[in-house]
Amino acid sequence: MEAGRELLRKVFPDHWSFLLGELALYGFVVLLLTGVYLTFFFDPSMSEVVYRGGYPPLDGVRVSEAYASTLRIGFELRGGLMIRQIHHWSALLFTSAIGVHLLRVFFTGAFRRPRELNWVIGVTLFNLALLEGFSGYSLPDDTLSGTGLRIAEGVLLSVPLVGTYLTLFAFGGEFPGQDVIPRLFTVHVLLVPGLLLALVGAHLTLVVVLKHTHWAAPGRTNRNVVGMPFFPQFLTRTTGLMFTVGGVMALSAFLAEINPVWRYGSYRPDVVGTGAQPDWYIGFIEGALRLMPAAETRVLGHTVSWNVFLPALVVPGLLFAALYAYPFAERWLEGDTGEHHLCDRPRDKPTRTALGTAGITVYAVLLIAGGNDVIAYGFGVSVNALTVVLRVALIVLPPAVFVLTRRLCLALQDRDRSRLLDGDETGRIDQSPDGGFSGHRRPVPAAERYALLARAVPEPVTAPEGAPRHQRVRAAASSWFHRDLVELPADERESEHIAAVLTGPSHPAPPAPRAPEPAPGGRLRRLLRRLSPRRGRGTGR
Repeated sequence: MEAGRELLRKVFPDHWSFLLGELALYGFVVLLLTGVYLTFFFDPSMSEVVYRGGYPPLDGVRVSEAYASTLRIGFELRGGLMIRQIHHWSALLFTSAIGVHLLRVFFTGAFRRPRELNWVIGVTLFNLALLEGFSGYSLPDDTLSGTGLRIAEGVLLSVPLVGTYLTLFAFGGEFPGQDVIPRLFTVHVLLVPGLLLALVGAHLTLVVVLKHTHWAAPGRTNRNVVGMPFFPQFLTRTTGLMFTVGGVMALSAFLAEINPVWRYGSYRPDVVGTGAQPDWYIGFIEGALRLMPAAETRVLGHTVSWNVFLPALVVPGLLFAALYAYPFAERWLEGDTGEHHLCDRPRDKPTRTALGTAGITVYAVLLIAGGNDVIAYGFGVSVNALTVVLRVALIVLPPAVFVLTRRLCLALQDRDRSRLLDGDETGRIDQSPDGGFSGHRRPVPAAERYALLARAVPEPVTAPEGAPRHQRVRAAASSWFHRDLVELPADERESEHIAAVLTGPSHPAPPAPRAPEPAPGGRLRRLLRRLSPRRGRGTGR
């Protein structure tokens, strides 16, 4: 009863940005429900059969069992096409909601202590969502997904020394083999969903155990959470959101066709579909493969294909390694070990915001490059010229966006300073008798002034004279990360109040263990007592 009461009174802040995680959760719920239904009718076999189903253009064509069962779901099972398209749309919603939710957490600093573990779980969920999407995308065994599997085979072959063994293990022999679809089916319906369920449960448990972050406003501090209780307000709203997500997914499946595999035909190793592109969440890897110049090295009798290995494995590996390490790297740069429960405004952390926008720029360029052939065909330009332009953009745009974003954040901070000093313009202008004009201003509202001033400004880490090299490197990196912040005006009373607002919660220290009391007698007697055999109890001895 005590635990139930605590859960029912759990407070959830009321802000639209906190709904992004719920969108991912309910997209996952729709995925599970529709996926369970589809598994009853899908046959994950690569054996060839002659198609005699409900799609006349393919009548008499030899196709795989997996492809034939996909067509059977779409054309012969009542409501099958609707369920399949709801499943596909929900997969896109699930992946995109996780991505946008991670961006919200990143730009607002909600990954800081004590939520580093939840950030790691979130990035892992995103990785698993990519794997789940790729495995499900490949199951129908159509020409489009088969082209993606052909690219995956090339990526596995590019791994030095063990690439051929990995390929044989994945495909069960020479491409395409007979085992890849059944293995992907096991991964898609059993392994990855189980991991996703476990990590989603751990993520939600940590959200309940740890306090939810919230935006600065009067009455909101680093030691409380202001919002609606779980029951009945939050439960009612989140239930409505769950049914809304299901309804929107059903409406999308009804109005918009997605992945029409019957148009592509069954996959054959000697056929490649023109304009073949993966779903957006894998598109950046495709773009990296297309932008990388041809480069191979012969080492000890082995050929290392850098033009495949680097963009398809090294670049994504470095990207996700940076995401995993970022909370700990920022804490190392700030030297701050306190808890943070107030969200940062992105403008108040210009370097972090600039790094995030530069990363988004890299992703956007690679995603565009993943469809360079379709873009070149649509606009009537040379695909080679477009590839060169995108290569230059991948080098030039991220640093330019970093500098521009940082300057914009500082400019917004300076605007906040001028508002706090001079107030907001009212739009009223007076004209003096001599022809001069003067505008009227009003003070910034108290609630907004509170939100503007409630920001943490950590001091850069310093290194004493003669410090070791790693301390000097840390001090230089910290100075670069925190440089050029605009100081906001606040009187002494406001400064004391903001310092109290930003003070983290204090946790009572565990009681110190009591030292055991010495046994009566001297040291020699205690030693003899310890070495002598214990007497039996209840025996009269």
